[in-house]
Amino acid sequence: MMKILVVRYRFIGDMILTVPFLRNLRYNYPDAQIDMLVSPNSGEVIENCPYVNNFIYFDTTRKHKYENGEGKTKSFWHYVFELRKQKYDKAYIIKRSLSSALLCYFAGIKERIGFDTENRSFLLTKKVKYDNVKHESLCFLDVLKSDGLEIKDTYLENWIDDNSKQKAEELFKEYHLNKNLPSAVVNVCASNENKEWDIKNFAQIIDYLSNKKDTQVIFIGAKSDKQKYDSIIYNSELNIKPINLCGQVNIKDSLYILSTVDFIIGNDSGTLHMASSVGTPVIGLYGPMPFEKWKALGENNILLKSDLPCMPCSIKKKCPNNKACLNNITVENVKEAIDKIRTLKK
Repeated sequence: MMKILVVRYRFIGDMILTVPFLRNLRYNYPDAQIDMLVSPNSGEVIENCPYVNNFIYFDTTRKHKYENGEGKTKSFWHYVFELRKQKYDKAYIIKRSLSSALLCYFAGIKERIGFDTENRSFLLTKKVKYDNVKHESLCFLDVLKSDGLEIKDTYLENWIDDNSKQKAEELFKEYHLNKNLPSAVVNVCASNENKEWDIKNFAQIIDYLSNKKDTQVIFIGAKSDKQKYDSIIYNSELNIKPINLCGQVNIKDSLYILSTVDFIIGNDSGTLHMASSVGTPVIGLYGPMPFEKWKALGENNILLKSDLPCMPCSIKKKCPNNKACLNNITVENVKEAIDKIRTLKK
């Protein structure tokens, strides 16, 4: 039996976007053992994916606030030796870092196929040109094409965890969620503050949803995000008080919650990709990152962005224009998007 390793650890959005890759890989290798090297937390967002036999959690560093493993971290060399024991025939290294290619090289995996990035081409047996413009999910599929594999489809999908469904429903009861009201997740946070729309603007949107549109707003996120959402609630007079679940739900719980709401409004982040993967309409606010590469996929999404000569900057330097790309998106723009998406929902 062929044994294949897929390497793509860190960041929630990236994990979601690997699903078409994994599905098409399984089409081509129906009987292979396909394992995937992922990070704690972010890897859990696709933990119920039927196309993967085993998830291996790569927990060497916890610099990112959304990557919180349990117990002590392990060394790079720990994973080298563990992967070597598995005797993989082939590795698809769709993480673009030098270290991920080194890991597979030292693990003795004979075929190593991946993007020709970070001066790592000498570590790969098959190099794939990385497209800086194409959507990331399609870039992943380019790796399969370069290996002569057939691509049948490109759609997103995800799978709800039964335990998460039960946990979230219990929280809904605890917070007296009225299921007769329309509901929305509002996501004011992002992995980088330079991708965040002004919190005062979000406060006006939450006021509009609660007081004008009779909508139940729900907040999800890490424990470290909770205070930011609490401040919005504290400083606003709202007819329908938002439910703040930050720190009370994990990634899989959040995925279920996103599947239950009518839509999500939020910054360019992995949470938007999570919503898209379960078919929930997205109102996305996009700024410095390449839009075509990172936009949330979906037929009923409304994605708002500016059109400035400095876009995209990919946050490679401090913004001299005070985040004009985001600040040019007005509260009225988002209100119009809410009205339109509610019409589409009907």
